[in-house]
Amino acid sequence: QVQLVESGGGLVQPGGSLRLSCAASGFTFSSAAMSWYRQAPGKERDLVAFTTATGSIIHYTDSVKGRFTISRDNTKNTVYLQMNSLKPEDTAVYYCNAKRSGANRYDYWGQGTQVTVSS
Repeated sequence: QVQLVESGGGLVQPGGSLRLSCAASGFTFSSAAMSWYRQAPGKERDLVAFTTATGSIIHYTDSVKGRFTISRDNTKNTVYLQMNSLKPEDTAVYYCNAKRSGANRYDYWGQGTQVTVSS
């Protein structure tokens, strides 16, 4: 049974930090590209950060560059999103995604964790 379980969300003041975690099980984590997406109320779900299976390629959406850091620990089957200098516009539900292309392709999603940046 595939599971992606996000944690670490919450309420934080502008300028604060949060660290999101996504614990994976039920598939070969080290073979999956991992991403964080977010969806604000009334908006589409957008990519925030992406890392390849080995972590050799990392991509960030422009609005979070220099503030957010994605990392993965293949020994713990976990991907992280360190979020610093948070802004009110970062408020959203954050989702973890696991994807593999090719013959054994898959596309899995977590249930999401709420991040609210407000004073």
